[in-house]
Amino acid sequence: MTPLGVGHKQAEIEVWGTVVFVDVASQTASESELEIGLEKVREYVHHIDEVFSTYKSESIISKLRRKELDIDDCTHEVREVWNRCGYAREITQGAFDPWAVAGGFDPSGLVKGWAADRCCEILKGHGAQHIQINAAGDLSLRGGHLVGAEVIPWSIGVVNPENTDEIVQVFNIMDGAIATSGTYERGAHIIDPHTGLIAIGAKSATIIGPDGGLADALATALMVDGRDGAGWFGHEELADYSAWVIERNESVAWSLGPLEPNQ
Repeated sequence: MTPLGVGHKQAEIEVWGTVVFVDVASQTASESELEIGLEKVREYVHHIDEVFSTYKSESIISKLRRKELDIDDCTHEVREVWNRCGYAREITQGAFDPWAVAGGFDPSGLVKGWAADRCCEILKGHGAQHIQINAAGDLSLRGGHLVGAEVIPWSIGVVNPENTDEIVQVFNIMDGAIATSGTYERGAHIIDPHTGLIAIGAKSATIIGPDGGLADALATALMVDGRDGAGWFGHEELADYSAWVIERNESVAWSLGPLEPNQ
């Protein structure tokens, strides 16, 4: 039961080829106010699909890939994602490279996390204080989890890529993003930009940090480079990011960064 004076809403939105799960609560906003925010999020995620989909022939990204548009002719949000992809490519030394794919520029490895962060801002603008956006492995979290009158960290589990019924690690997060990429998502689907072949760096890679788009990209890149990617986290720009990675050829995991996983 929702405590008196607390608005709480949940929604499942079919979009981006998956289901986006939204959980919002507020100690000040009513459920009707939160529902307005949820409706804005529904509109926004479908807008993102229309703009960034590589499957919709009339999307801006599809036109960009067919060279019917130049990046300078695209909308501000497309240029922003383009630039963020360029930054992620640089910091991962090319392990994340949306330009090195068949058909041309494909920002799918960053845009879900980026959009999830923006969904949080939309919901906050409509009174939400405690937010979870779960876009199939890319989560943006704000304000902790409201349980009764108590606020506790969101508890996010990472599954075994070889047995998705088994949770192998749990992270407790108040604010930020967590992104996991693994072979369980769509099989061995991530391409190594260095070779053009299937990535063999890791079985699963989880990133925790303040920016959902960059966390998404870093998780994809660690699937490519595995342990060789640990050196990226020496960059000052990644000081607030943590990684937890399951090795591909060994039954071991390694971690680094400020946020240690629960044991």
